[in-house]
Amino acid sequence: MELLHSGKVRDVYADGDDLILVASDRISIYDVVLPTPIPDKGKLLTALSLWWFGQLSDLVPNHVISATDVPAEFAGRAIRCRRLEMLPVECVARGYLTGGGLREYERTGAVSGVPLPRGLVEASILPEPIFTPSTKAPAGEHDEPITYADVVAEVGESVAERLRQITVDVYRRGAEIAAERGILIADTKLELGWAPDGSLLLGDELLTSDSSRFWPAESYQPGRVQFSYDKQYVRDWATSGGWNKQAPAPEVPIEVVEATRARYVEVYEKLTGNSWD
Repeated sequence: MELLHSGKVRDVYADGDDLILVASDRISIYDVVLPTPIPDKGKLLTALSLWWFGQLSDLVPNHVISATDVPAEFAGRAIRCRRLEMLPVECVARGYLTGGGLREYERTGAVSGVPLPRGLVEASILPEPIFTPSTKAPAGEHDEPITYADVVAEVGESVAERLRQITVDVYRRGAEIAAERGILIADTKLELGWAPDGSLLLGDELLTSDSSRFWPAESYQPGRVQFSYDKQYVRDWATSGGWNKQAPAPEVPIEVVEATRARYVEVYEKLTGNSWD
């Protein structure tokens, strides 16, 4: 195998015509990798992605070839995948207003060029899910929100429309499945790419705690920050200590590591119905 790329969380290896996508225990916030890993995070992300790929395979095809035909040292945290030519756009769907979307709305009344009703607050549910894409920034730089028109300029009208439709459809289906299990999906990020046969496939990860915001439905209340089953907890810890969101990031204390792992485990179990052991 040949290491092709080491990203913030995943490492990509070439193995013949296939790729081996390996999820590490690294955690990144604001596009900066923290120096402290979260135990089992790679396996949790891989298992949850595989579960979602299975749930949504009738809606959109994906890059998965096998979760078992991988090198033994990567077992449980790797997927054998088809090679894709990834599109240069982060595809984001939002069903609730929070994070960077909320800050943009407060400045402009819109998110990624999509106008929204007046009077929305932290965690407001949106009238309908919206497509709010962003750039794919190089390592060490931050992704930036872009408009649908920017996506059209980058990939063309027909492909842009497919990206928007797939992203919103995946979000809607995922949100319906999660709601049945007591979880609200506030937003999620997808990546798509072209297979050699010209088909458009989901790649990377899908509806995980690293790519989505998960909230417990039972305690949801707009107008305040929600309890989160994702890395928002680590973001909040880091910024509350005065970190400026630039490298180097601070070491994460053991209590924050353990609490973060517990949230990843809990949402995995709630969504899949499987116990984590």
